[in-house]
Amino acid sequence: MALAVAERHVAGSVVHLTPAESEGLWNLSETVVSLLERSPSFDLSELLPEVPHALRTALTDFREGASDSGYLLVKGVSTGELPSTPLEYGSRALVGHATDGTLALTADLLGSLIGYADEKKGDLFHDVHPVRGEEHRMENSGSVAFDFHTENVHHPLRPDYLGLLSLRQGHERTTATRVASVRQALARLTQAEAATLRELRFESLFPTSFTRGTSGERPTTGRHRVLFGAPGNESFRYDSFNTRAADPEAARALQALAGALEAVCAEVVLEPGDLLLVDNHIAAHGRSAFTPRYDGRDRWLRRFYSHSAVPGWARRMMAGERVLPTTTDIQGIF
Repeated sequence: MALAVAERHVAGSVVHLTPAESEGLWNLSETVVSLLERSPSFDLSELLPEVPHALRTALTDFREGASDSGYLLVKGVSTGELPSTPLEYGSRALVGHATDGTLALTADLLGSLIGYADEKKGDLFHDVHPVRGEEHRMENSGSVAFDFHTENVHHPLRPDYLGLLSLRQGHERTTATRVASVRQALARLTQAEAATLRELRFESLFPTSFTRGTSGERPTTGRHRVLFGAPGNESFRYDSFNTRAADPEAARALQALAGALEAVCAEVVLEPGDLLLVDNHIAAHGRSAFTPRYDGRDRWLRRFYSHSAVPGWARRMMAGERVLPTTTDIQGIF
């Protein structure tokens, strides 16, 4: 039953690149990498029309936010020659690789490629692979099951989109990226539960990827809604590991949401060359568990964030090109 649901969801949200389109995108990506090496803020707008038409059209449609599933799967993306899967956190093994260009083009077609100053040192491209000793971390260095979350739940400038490009499947070839849409989940909630989720009765811990190297308790956001937006056009802000309810009724609504997301989950087993794009306001995502071997052939993905409209005040505070200010620096502005 679960597999049939997954197939039904994926079938409605998939784009297949032809070999010619894949080659054209790769060649364009190599050009982009050389430009970004000169300046990370390089304006790619003149190059975006050269992205293969099928991909460009699909991304433009996806950007409109009308997708109930909240994700788009692109198959047939070239990944080129690859080294062994990194073993260390933050190895930056593919700096200057043409996949940087592919991800940058995709991010800028959706909005603008961004990073966060207090996450992964502001890197724009993140390697997602297991790290020995971090198996149980709720981050992309872990390998235990990673439950549903919208990315950077604590942040006032959460990414609008994220992308995951599969480079290597790993040994089991069954590890799934799990995606669940709040718009599909809402049909499984009562009106009272949905109404509670719309109230300021929740708060979220800062994710551990933003607090590495710090001691003491992780900071917590102020009260926030989990569900927001007009009926039929709902969005949400939720992290199963970090979002907490302020009272028992809110806790029950949060638990009901978790069950509803599980019921509508699509399990996408990414193959090399698959690029999964997620609308971070419509869909939460997670990962099934797997057993790494740390032999250079483990599962390896690359991730990017895209933001549709970074405010002018935030741009003026950026210390690095395309890198949003630290959470501490912007605390209190919202």
